[in-house]
Amino acid sequence: QVQLVESGGGSVQVGGSLRLSCAASGYTYNSYCMGWFRQAPGKEREGVAAINNSGGTTTYADSVKGRFTISKDNAKNTLYLQINSLKPEDTAMYYCAARRSWFCTRSKNDYNYWGQGTQVTVSS
Repeated sequence: QVQLVESGGGSVQVGGSLRLSCAASGYTYNSYCMGWFRQAPGKEREGVAAINNSGGTTTYADSVKGRFTISKDNAKNTLYLQINSLKPEDTAMYYCAARRSWFCTRSKNDYNYWGQGTQVTVSS
């Protein structure tokens, strides 16, 4: 059974940083595309970043380019999201997800497995 467990969220001030982690188990981790998504209250879940199985290809939403960095450690079966220069509009529940494909997208409908999420709150 595939399991994804996020951690690392919290409350930070504008301009601060956080590193989110997602521990994966129950499948061949390095054969999947992995993504980070976020959902703010009353808004659609949006894909902020994705990374392919080898970690060599990444894609980001325009709103986070230059501030967010997705990475993975296949030896530890762990996905990361480094978030810098946090803004109030980054406040959301952040989810990691896995897609059974070599082809990575940031569309939530393409992903097969989801974690429970970790909350990020940015205050001014």
